Amino acid sequence: MSDALARDTLWAMAHAERAVLADDLAGLDDQQWGRPSLCGDWVVEEVVAHLTAAASIGRLRWLSSVLGARFDFDKHNNRRLAEHRGSTPAETLERFRAVVTSTLAAPGPTTAWLGEVVVHAQDIRRPLGLPRTPSTEAATEVARFYAGRDFTVTSRSNTDGLRLEATDGPFAAGSGPVVSGTTIALTMAMAGRSTYCDDLAGPGVPILRDRVTARSGTRSG
Repeated sequence: MSDALARDTLWAMAHAERAVLADDLAGLDDQQWGRPSLCGDWVVEEVVAHLTAAASIGRLRWLSSVLGARFDFDKHNNRRLAEHRGSTPAETLERFRAVVTSTLAAPGPTTAWLGEVVVHAQDIRRPLGLPRTPSTEAATEVARFYAGRDFTVTSRSNTDGLRLEATDGPFAAGSGPVVSGTTIALTMAMAGRSTYCDDLAGPGVPILRDRVTARSGTRSG
């Protein structure tokens, strides 16, 4: 699917994934909001604030923020996260709900910003044991993008020389030792979340796990 031709469709997917994540977050207690996520050293509330920040900054402001941080992207992300985190988890959620239908984004392909939502939603849900997962359609678009290039994550490098095959959808890419599993498990492993390697099968899994573990701590965004 061409990003240029499908931009509206990709944004509609992102909006839908934000909306269902917001519904999941509405049931959290304060302890759950403070639980570690799969995204580096961020807790659940910080990941949500990061998603709000990502949907609240356009290209020019993003560039200004990055220049102000002297291209230290961790500093940039943490500054914007702090800006959009509320004084309470309820306020953080309210701010996230306010950007559910936003199409603001930093420079880059729309699929990358769909990937932000897909990956970070699972960064939150997996540690909390929340059963919902992104739609297979949305995960498939992100998986195809991740298999084709390194952008906000080293997804292409993580899977170089491997054959990826989804068991629940049409996604397949690459050649070499096979790694198979659900589309979201493949997507999350490509994004550097090593725990999702436990959900995969095939002779290529140890190779993928070693690469992801060696690059652990990489964030999507």
